[in-house]
Amino acid sequence: MHRRSLLAAPLLLLAPRLARAQGEPPDAAARLTPLLDRAGELKPLRTVLVSKGGETLAARGYSGGRVDRPANIKSASKSVLAMLVGIAIDKGVLEGADQKVAPLLRADLPADPDPRLNEITIGNLLSMQAGLERTSGPYYGQWIASGNWVRAALARPFVDAPGGAMLYSTGSTHLLSAILTRASGRSTLALARDWLGPIEGFQIASWERDKQGIYFGGNQMAMRPTSLLAFAECCRKDGRNRAGDPVIPEAWIGACWLPRTASRFTGDAYGYGWFTREMAGMPVHYGWGYGGQMLYVAPARGVSIVMTSATDVPSGRTGHRDDLHALAGELLAALG
Repeated sequence: MHRRSLLAAPLLLLAPRLARAQGEPPDAAARLTPLLDRAGELKPLRTVLVSKGGETLAARGYSGGRVDRPANIKSASKSVLAMLVGIAIDKGVLEGADQKVAPLLRADLPADPDPRLNEITIGNLLSMQAGLERTSGPYYGQWIASGNWVRAALARPFVDAPGGAMLYSTGSTHLLSAILTRASGRSTLALARDWLGPIEGFQIASWERDKQGIYFGGNQMAMRPTSLLAFAECCRKDGRNRAGDPVIPEAWIGACWLPRTASRFTGDAYGYGWFTREMAGMPVHYGWGYGGQMLYVAPARGVSIVMTSATDVPSGRTGHRDDLHALAGELLAALG
């Protein structure tokens, strides 16, 4: 772990009180305390929340972070967007993961389109297997500087066939936001508030849009960490909210968590908007945003974890992402 910051004092420690109030044995929360104390050494870390069996065991803030204050979850919003696509399919707004996207985005196709654009499916966009050159990493700045993000993403040259290797690209998930908007006649934010609104505590505080008014699919979404935990818990509970009402189709959650490809940067499996890796001897599904915005779901242990971090430095190259994975694994092992 990094050197301890003088500012990295935990601001919130709700675990013992919440555990006693909600019936979880106090020792479960107590086992997390030394790990959460030591987590303060991670300078970029801002919040950590842990839930087991639907009970919140810990909700801590570090270096001025607050669990009740909206945070930019960056690309962790891709996991949210993937669930919106599944609900759209369930409601008949979209046909399914095999539906071709070109007819849905016809107005923004290049004047002389590559024939391979006609082969890209909704599933390809979800699993980052569209085959188009990436719009993330070194290409990101040029892409968002364009006047029309949808057209610019569709105009990227092909570097692989649709369904080929994973090419992590926020342009792909932004195309999904455009598809949801055009197929439904409603903004992606309106769909999220309507379709995910039944999750107790779920709320999107703010979300940026492109110049055409399409909400940024897969980035720049602000949520309270407590709200992100509520979303993760709904996914863990097979798509049901705390009251037991179905919100997200259970079969779609399984489809999102099914490994379809793998990241060439980490080797972790990737499904539809979610990564999967082994932690503490079990598969854990997770969303990851720039800087270290994380949500973890461990169905085998009944645990959901949310972490937020500073957004001004990358988490992959600095090792912060690996520190967060290690912390998540330790928390899961402590709750075994």
